[in-house]
Amino acid sequence: MKIALYRYLVTLVAVAVAAATVWLLYRKYVTDPWTRDSQIRANIVGIAPRVAGPIISIPVHDNQEVKAGDLLFEIDPADYKTALASAQASVANLEANLLQKRQDLDRETDLFQRNVDSKQLFQNAQNAYAEAAAELNDARAKLQQAELNLGYTKVYAPVDGYLTNVNTSPGAYVHVGDQLLALVDSSSFWVAAYFKETQLVSIRPGRTVQMTLMGYRDEPFAGTVESVAWGIFVQDGSGGSSTGLLAAVNQTVDWVRLPQRFPVRVKITGKPPVPLRIGQTITVAVAPNSSEKIAKQP
Repeated sequence: MKIALYRYLVTLVAVAVAAATVWLLYRKYVTDPWTRDSQIRANIVGIAPRVAGPIISIPVHDNQEVKAGDLLFEIDPADYKTALASAQASVANLEANLLQKRQDLDRETDLFQRNVDSKQLFQNAQNAYAEAAAELNDARAKLQQAELNLGYTKVYAPVDGYLTNVNTSPGAYVHVGDQLLALVDSSSFWVAAYFKETQLVSIRPGRTVQMTLMGYRDEPFAGTVESVAWGIFVQDGSGGSSTGLLAAVNQTVDWVRLPQRFPVRVKITGKPPVPLRIGQTITVAVAPNSSEKIAKQP
């Protein structure tokens, strides 16, 4: 009898310990979640020319680091120099024409005030002067555009970053707006961490996270939750065409209904062990005891 009671108590204790362990693990899963489904992201600046023409110089190469203001490529400026000279000549000619119309108006004003010429001749002189002034303003605007176009033949890096997928050479003809180079903004790296919807209750802006890159498990670095996405792409299209603008998150298993995963944007605050690259796999774990840093949502 005692043996049976002893076995019963041992079994009861084991079940209680298992239940407590499961409960604690579940609480940790919910309050301090972590995920391996995360990637390094950054803003990519598409470099496109604002004028068309053949490229005469590309002083950069693939995967090169550049600084804001570095020359990326130059378009043949010959046509734009000619257009600028023509615009300058047009402005000079119209300035002379305006001066003549001004003199004519002054003369007609004097004659009209002395009742020598009719009011119609005076008004005609006013109209001619106004028309000449409008033509000059238009020519000056075209001159300014010609100066801008000539300046646009040299394309500079707008931000510090890394060039990638540079596949062009001098002689290639480029068109306005065609993206020619991709520049990864080195100041914009962040982490897209995908957490299950059951874990989002504990993920708020301001929570501290610990992150490790694949292959660098022993070199963690810190980050801070910036925001949680308010939607993901609806696969069945029930959300309308606008859902195509949302993040697409594929289910890992398609034969069973799993919790949806939502992108969580994480700001990198620590120093990574290696230079970051878009697409790197990273593990993100919400740091324990950081609930006091949770920011209240509006």
